[in-house]
Amino acid sequence: MNSILLMMLITVTLSTILIMVGFWLPINSPDAEKLSPYECGFDPLGSARLPFSIRFFLVAILFLLFDLEIALLLPTPWAAQTTPTNMFLWSTTILILLTAGLVYEWMQGGLEWAE
Repeated sequence: MNSILLMMLITVTLSTILIMVGFWLPINSPDAEKLSPYECGFDPLGSARLPFSIRFFLVAILFLLFDLEIALLLPTPWAAQTTPTNMFLWSTTILILLTAGLVYEWMQGGLEWAE
């Protein structure tokens, strides 16, 4: 028997067995809590016009900004193929720009929760 055909037969058989076990084995006991939509801690049945603090969005944007910093700094040794000095210059430039933005946001009071 061909090895590829044997591998395909084992794969299809194993997949079929796992699908059948996954379909018949679990106990399904839905209740009101499980069937209600999850809305990040907010009551999904209440009013949709509740006041929401913009500071949560600010923290999320800052997290994305510094997450992008990692995404930009990780490939710099491979992206800067010229000299290590050039790589160090670009990495330092990115860090200085991000640090300046963070200091500006801090000075404006955007990071303070209580006013």
